[in-house]
Amino acid sequence: MVGARPEFVQVAMLARALRREHEEILIHTGQHYDAAMSEQFFSELDIPEPDLNLGVGSLPGPEQTARLLEGLAAALRRFAPDFVIVRGDTNSTLAGALAAKALLLPLAHVEAGMRSYDRTMPEEINRLVAGRIADLHLTTDAAAGARLAAEGITRGVHVCGDVMYDVFLRTRSELGAAAHATEPMPDAPYDLLTLHRAENTDDRERLRAILAAFEDAPHPVVFPLHPRTRARIAEFGIALPAALRVFEPQPYRRMVRLECGAARIFTDSGGVQREAYFAEVPCVTLRDTTEWTNTVEAGWNRLTGASTEAIRAALRAPAERPSAHPPLFGDGHAAERIVAVLESPEAAEIAAVAHAVRRARGLVPA
Repeated sequence: MVGARPEFVQVAMLARALRREHEEILIHTGQHYDAAMSEQFFSELDIPEPDLNLGVGSLPGPEQTARLLEGLAAALRRFAPDFVIVRGDTNSTLAGALAAKALLLPLAHVEAGMRSYDRTMPEEINRLVAGRIADLHLTTDAAAGARLAAEGITRGVHVCGDVMYDVFLRTRSELGAAAHATEPMPDAPYDLLTLHRAENTDDRERLRAILAAFEDAPHPVVFPLHPRTRARIAEFGIALPAALRVFEPQPYRRMVRLECGAARIFTDSGGVQREAYFAEVPCVTLRDTTEWTNTVEAGWNRLTGASTEAIRAALRAPAERPSAHPPLFGDGHAAERIVAVLESPEAAEIAAVAHAVRRARGLVPA
C-alpha cells in the first residue's frame, strides 16, 4: 500500500525484489496531494502500475483515514493476500494496518520503530498504532529495534536497512549518464529548501517565521514549492524573499541531483532528512522534533523549529560537514533483506496461523 512520496520511493526497489518470485498486489491510496506528483514518481522510478487506485485525495486527517480504511478493507477482502505490507507513518499506513488486522490478515511494517516522542504529530500516532499491531517489524537500524524492545515489542523484529537508501544509491550512480547531463542546474553555492508539513504550512505565523529567515540568505535558495505550501502562501498573503528560487515540485532524479549539489538542505520532510544524510549534505530540520534522531546524533542534522533567528543562524554558519559519516541506513540491500524475512519460516508460520483463524471465523472458504 502506497500513498505519498516516501512510499513511492520505497516501493520502487521493494516491488522489483518481491516480483522476482512472488505476486505483489500494489494498492495506491491516492492520498498524495497532487496526482501529477504521484504519476511522475511512478513513471521515473519504473514502479509497476497499481492494481487499484483508491483516489482518496487530500482531506483532513480523520476524514482521509476513514475514507482510506473503507476502501482498503474492501480491497483486502477482494485480494485476500498472504501478507499486508505498510510503510512508514502516513495515513495510508494507519488505515492499511487497521484494515489488515480487522480482517485478521498478517501485517508487516516497513520502517518500523521510528519515534519522535511527539504525540501532537499525526505521523507519530500512525507509527505507534501500526507498531502495536504489526506481526513483522522491519527496521532501518538497530536503534529502532531497541525502541521497540523498550515498548515490549521483541518478536518479529528484523533490522533490514532503509529501502530509500537502496533507491538513492541506484539513482546517484545514474546521475552522470548522458541522458541526464543536459538538465540545467543552479549555480553553486546554493541551499535547498523543502516545506510542506501541515504543522508549518497551515499555521500562518510558523510559515511566515520560516520564510522570513531567508530574507537575507547569503546565497540563492532553491525552493521546489509544494502545492499545499503554494496555496497557503497565497491565502496568507506572504511575500516570498528574493533569495528563494521557486521551482515546481521536482521529479525524484532531479531532486537527488539538487540534494547532492546543495551546500545545506533546509526541510521539514522526514524523507528529505534521510536523503540529505545519504548525500552527505548538512541538514537543518524546520521542526521541533524528528524521528530521525540518529542523523542529529551523528552531527549531520540540527533542529531549528520555526524560529526565524535559529534558521537565520544556520544560514549564516559555515556549511561544514562532520568528519564521520557512519552507515546508519544499511548497505543498499534493504529490499532483498525484507523479501528474505517475508520468505522465512517465521513469516510462513504467521501466515499459516492467520489463515487457519480466518478459516475458522468463516472469512475464507473451508
